[in-house]
Amino acid sequence: MRGSGVILIVLIFGHLFVNLMLDGGIHAIDFGFVAGKYAAPFWQWWDVLMLWFALIHGANGMRTIVNDYVTHAGVRKVLVWALGLAAALLIILGTLVVFTFDPCNGVLEDGAMWETCQALVK
Repeated sequence: MRGSGVILIVLIFGHLFVNLMLDGGIHAIDFGFVAGKYAAPFWQWWDVLMLWFALIHGANGMRTIVNDYVTHAGVRKVLVWALGLAAALLIILGTLVVFTFDPCNGVLEDGAMWETCQALVK
């Protein structure tokens, strides 16, 4: 928990600094900003690592709370399994979203992103 907490501090404050302090700050964050960020493997891995560490850290913390306060062994086992399954599912889905993100998916010819997506295809 301590190790993942330290890593999370670096990942989260790096994320906040880049998103909120650089290049126009919070006013620059829009769909194009996210699409540009996820075009770079560095930022994909940064966000995926932040997601993995946050979910594992949070699920482990919740597991500790369940182990401390739930006295019935059967209920405790069900809750710990539910936490593990929820964390695993969110890690898988979040990872898929980050690595399969396509800003041009579903863009129509009359849409604002059409010209940008056509330039990317060429």
